[in-house]
Amino acid sequence: MSAAEAATLIPAGATVGMSGFTGSGHPKAVPQALAARIEAEHAAGRPFKVNVWTGASTAPELDGALAKVGGIAQRLPFQSDPLCRERINAGEIDYVDIHLSHVAQQAWFGFLGPLDVAVVEVLGVLPDGRLIPSAAVGNNKTWLDIAERVILEVNSLPPIEMEGMHDIYYGTAIPPRRQPIHLTQATERIGEPYFRVDPDKVIAVVETHAPDRDTAFARPDADSQRIAAHIIDFLEHEVKKGRLPSGMLPLQSGVGNVANAVLSGLLDGPFEELVGFSEVLQDGMLELIHRGKMRAASATAISLSAPALREFTDNLAFYRERIVLRSQQISNHPELVRRLGVIAMNAMIEADIYGNVNSTHLMGSAMMNGIGGSGDFARNGYLSFFVTPSTAKGGAVSCIVPMVSHVDHTEHDTQIIVTEQGLADLRGLSPRQRAQRIIDRCAHPHWRPLLQDYFDRARQRGAQHTPHLLAEALAWHQRYLETGSMRL
Repeated sequence: MSAAEAATLIPAGATVGMSGFTGSGHPKAVPQALAARIEAEHAAGRPFKVNVWTGASTAPELDGALAKVGGIAQRLPFQSDPLCRERINAGEIDYVDIHLSHVAQQAWFGFLGPLDVAVVEVLGVLPDGRLIPSAAVGNNKTWLDIAERVILEVNSLPPIEMEGMHDIYYGTAIPPRRQPIHLTQATERIGEPYFRVDPDKVIAVVETHAPDRDTAFARPDADSQRIAAHIIDFLEHEVKKGRLPSGMLPLQSGVGNVANAVLSGLLDGPFEELVGFSEVLQDGMLELIHRGKMRAASATAISLSAPALREFTDNLAFYRERIVLRSQQISNHPELVRRLGVIAMNAMIEADIYGNVNSTHLMGSAMMNGIGGSGDFARNGYLSFFVTPSTAKGGAVSCIVPMVSHVDHTEHDTQIIVTEQGLADLRGLSPRQRAQRIIDRCAHPHWRPLLQDYFDRARQRGAQHTPHLLAEALAWHQRYLETGSMRL
């Protein structure tokens, strides 16, 4: 049926599980048709909203379209759409920020309530009813399993030759029947290439022919290149010390320009035969595979710029042998991250002098995107890097602060902080030692004296384990809200 007809099957107040992860694999037509229906209902004076669950962020055609018409009541677990963010921060959308590895299991446990409808993009339907996954697996297996009704979007634009690239694991269960996940190498297969779905639950099939979001990446700037150089120097040092094998351990990289630039920096690094175990395969990781620096990668989604997508499509047979796409409850699973010894590299908004990290909120109150999978990897990885330029807003904001305005990752989960100024290895250090190292190596020279003065005066108050001047730490952020600069 048409997308408009399918949208009529989604009732007001429904909880809808949509496919999609970081701009790929999202349904292209039904969300826009649903937005048009919601707009018409609102014009007629009839309230109409739905709850939207996804794998991660989607695209303007989904999050943006539904947010624009005021059609989202609740959203989880991760988003990056400007309109959706605006509605969240205006209090019009109840946003539930969850670790990506927790979403499927919390849905299975019943913690999130029932899932009424799943709207899932696939590349094809086999004669026996199995489904060919698209460029993002995300939470689709769970949505198809637990939803009361299912709408399929069959997208004929992505190359059908992606069939066979996926590994969908059906061995998970809820306690007390949960068993170990028998994956011991980053790219081995433990599942099957297809989704299963009960045909009796499928209420609509909509044909589409539309691209994923064009994920454009900025060329690595000087700061990103310096961050990458610090990380590569550190990894070389760890190999020399015998704390890393010469072939490294599996790499995870968060989403965005800085993370992508760090991966690009490995192109000229000394490491060969790299392996990826991440959430999203971006341009930097694809280039590593293309150049032979990375032999294989596991992820839950492929999110590429237009040039990288052409490279992927033109050489799909090559990449199909080297890329595995899994459900995000596997790609982000703490058991596997710890077993494999993943080296995690994630971006942040700010860090404080003791190593607490804020990766979600601006000035403590305004949501940016969400925690995503950074916590899954930071707490469980063999090594965990948090990276950021040392300043923002043209230098008016220091990304190293006395006390973060919001805590996503505590000092206990933060091993290494990197800015363009340098790298602070915090392993085995006490709070006071961590503070001095972060100030010395990561703070921008403009802000370093102010941070040092804060730390020195906090210590003068007497013997304290983690010295703070609470009122002044909060004033650091308040000052920016009042004047546009953090300078006290």
